[in-house]
Amino acid sequence: MYWAGGNPFHHHQDLNQLRSAFRRPQTVVVHEPWWTATARHADIVLPATTTLERNDIGSAQRDPFVLAMEKAIEPVGEARNDYSIFAALAQRLGCAEAFTQGRDEMGWLRHLYDSWRDSVRTNQAAIPDFDRFWADGYFEIPKGADEFVMFEKFRADPLANKLTTPSGRIELYSEKIAGFGYDNCPPHATWIEPSEWHGGSDAEKFPLHLVSSQPRYKLHSQMDSEQISARGKINGREAIAMHPDDARRRGIKDGDIVRVHNARGACLAGAQLTDTVSPGVAKQSCGAWYDPAGAEDGALCAHGNANVLTHDRGTSKLSQEPSTGTNMVEIELWTEALPAVRAFTPPEVAASA
Repeated sequence: MYWAGGNPFHHHQDLNQLRSAFRRPQTVVVHEPWWTATARHADIVLPATTTLERNDIGSAQRDPFVLAMEKAIEPVGEARNDYSIFAALAQRLGCAEAFTQGRDEMGWLRHLYDSWRDSVRTNQAAIPDFDRFWADGYFEIPKGADEFVMFEKFRADPLANKLTTPSGRIELYSEKIAGFGYDNCPPHATWIEPSEWHGGSDAEKFPLHLVSSQPRYKLHSQMDSEQISARGKINGREAIAMHPDDARRRGIKDGDIVRVHNARGACLAGAQLTDTVSPGVAKQSCGAWYDPAGAEDGALCAHGNANVLTHDRGTSKLSQEPSTGTNMVEIELWTEALPAVRAFTPPEVAASA
């Protein structure tokens, strides 16, 4: 298995099942600048550059700017950017020319920019060439003459500008989906009982509905080891907000370390009592780096990664979208010695010969 970009041990659900899956390949190779849980579960870690150590172009579909991301420093140590790593592998495999197409890093950035520039000339905007853009550091995209209106052409003339649905129209009932015969995806909008909720069979054993939000003090899991992220933690563990009534019934006080668990896994967290959370609900932000306290299956996450608790069942047989917003858990006071948080402990590095 070869993984370049992203950190599945942050964003994937049911991390104990993912950890089991990571044991199945004979070899796992990961590109990574940080010692993440994904890197810790790999056999080979190739040091990759950060955004400060490589050249790139930054943009998004609705952003008003295209940004020249000029590298600030040379790569540290033996780090290489992803493209350089793949180009070197292609060289060893005898297909370097087919992979690189004769372009280095800057050659590809120029090619990508020029391709974009040629494709948008219909707006009559004076888009600078690549050299001018790179020297300026950014380009602000002029606003279009007309504001964006969803389905504007369809609304003006639905016969001449059909939608991509089988009928070309907005469909409240889909004959095509009806033909699939899926028991969990009817051809029209309908309420289907969630696999886990307060009205389900799991609620007796796991009576609290877990909501996992985006964190306040970091973006996803980025920079989780730094001081700003630490502001949202309690005794080094991710905080979990719960209603005072729920905490009182469990003998939990504000600031206590608790064990959050269900049938999929368990993690430690710091209790944060607040009446802004409804009774029967607990809120634990995502982003704490996964830190299993042992090598065994289902090991406790000492740091508080909520994805040891979330399920990975798709929304339906048709879409297979994530449905992780509805998970039932139980919370109890942790009374044993606290395991150390090792998520940010770097590996032992052997001296080169």
